[in-house]
Amino acid sequence: MEKKESKTGAIIATVGTSLVCGCAGLIACVWGILALAQVPVTTTVNGYSTQQPLPMGFGFLLCLAVILIAVPIVVGVLTLRKKKPKEGVAEVLPPSEPLPPAS
Repeated sequence: MEKKESKTGAIIATVGTSLVCGCAGLIACVWGILALAQVPVTTTVNGYSTQQPLPMGFGFLLCLAVILIAVPIVVGVLTLRKKKPKEGVAEVLPPSEPLPPAS
C-alpha cells in the first residue's frame, strides 16, 4: 500500500519563507532604489536638522533583495514539485500457469 505524500510541510515552509524572506527582500529593494536615486533624507539630532542623500553604499541592498526574493521561489519549487518514484527492486510474482516442459 502506497503512502500518500502530504504537502502540508512544504506549504508551511513556502509561506514562512515568503513572509520572512520575501517581505524583507521587498523592503531592502525599496531602500536600495532610494539609495541609488539619491533621495534626500532629513535627520534631526538634538533639534538640529540636516538633509542629505542616502549613501550610495546602500545600493548593495538591491543585491541582497534579489537573493532574499529568490529564497521563497526556490523553496517553493523544491518542496512542491512532484518527486520521481524511487526505482527499487520489482516484486516478482510466480506465474499463474505452469511452465511448459523444456525440449
